[in-house]
Amino acid sequence: MRIALIATLSALLATPALADGFSKISDRSEFLSLVQGHDLKRFGIKLVVTPDGNITGRAFGRDVTGAWNWDAGYFCRELSWGAKSVARNCQVVKVQEDTVRFIADKGTGDHADFALR
Repeated sequence: MRIALIATLSALLATPALADGFSKISDRSEFLSLVQGHDLKRFGIKLVVTPDGNITGRAFGRDVTGAWNWDAGYFCRELSWGAKSVARNCQVVKVQEDTVRFIADKGTGDHADFALR
């Protein structure tokens, strides 16, 4: 009985985690078709990502400007927020309905969800 219980627990622990419901964006054209013509909004933040590699908007009362490119499956961006520079970071992008999730540090860091509006 004990061996069967250990085997069952081992099998359960080895199963992959349930999907989060988001689908990974795999290339630049797929990303652009998703964001083009939309604002990315999150509490206190409104951004526009353009096909020519620019980012503009406002966050918590300050202007946001920046540049982005698609590099080996990642959305890579540099930003300025007011007088503060935000270093380049390459991020995994996922989507679920009208929510775009950016996961920092090539998918190993924190994530931020933005509504497409």
